Amino acid sequence: MLGFPFAGIVIFLVLALLFVMFRVLREYERGVIFMLGRFYKIKGPGLIIIVPVLQQMVKVDLRTIVMDVPTQDVISRDNVSVQVNAVIYFRVVDPERAIVQVENFLEATSQLSQTTLRSVLGQHELDDMLAERERLNADIQNILDKQTEAWGIKVANVEIKHVDLNESMVRALAKQAEAERERRAKVIHAMGEAEAAEKLAEAARVLSAQDQAIQLRYLQTLVEIAGDKSSTLVFPVPVDLLDKLRS
Repeated sequence: MLGFPFAGIVIFLVLALLFVMFRVLREYERGVIFMLGRFYKIKGPGLIIIVPVLQQMVKVDLRTIVMDVPTQDVISRDNVSVQVNAVIYFRVVDPERAIVQVENFLEATSQLSQTTLRSVLGQHELDDMLAERERLNADIQNILDKQTEAWGIKVANVEIKHVDLNESMVRALAKQAEAERERRAKVIHAMGEAEAAEKLAEAARVLSAQDQAIQLRYLQTLVEIAGDKSSTLVFPVPVDLLDKLRS
């Protein structure tokens, strides 16, 4: 009578043992195997066998991880307070180091990203944050990649998403942009006046060299003015012009 319950327990233990021994890892997964607490080897993907009690496995995902860096308060080099957040793309390239060299590589990468973001952006002025994001992204990515290499992690890309300013700073920047536009408009106007004056001086030199040219220009001006007015206009006629016409 006691044989049947005992046999059932044995069958259950065998099935449980088989379930623990055989594992299936997907293409993007690797298993870090420890033998009696010591690193043994990396297994996967596919069907792998784990020796119960003697071996333990830690599963690692090799796909690219997208991590959002929380908003950080940054003081720029020109003493402007801004709030910046970013997104980081990284993946595990060495499962052994990602498990053995750091307790939690996800948390470690997140904390390192936050401190690096504040450190790098704090060395630049506000104009650089707004206009040179690509260069800042590359600087942050290079720093993170070098520091996470010991953890078996490759940082592929860093993107600064938002640089938020307070309302007073936004108004100040708007006034600065308006003043810059007015300055450019005045410079363009002055350049136009200088170019026009130069052309007029050149025309005056040409007309002064020929008396007939001055007389023809005077007559042409009279015709243009007379064509625009409906009333009678009286113009003084230079004496030298009459002499020229008599001759």
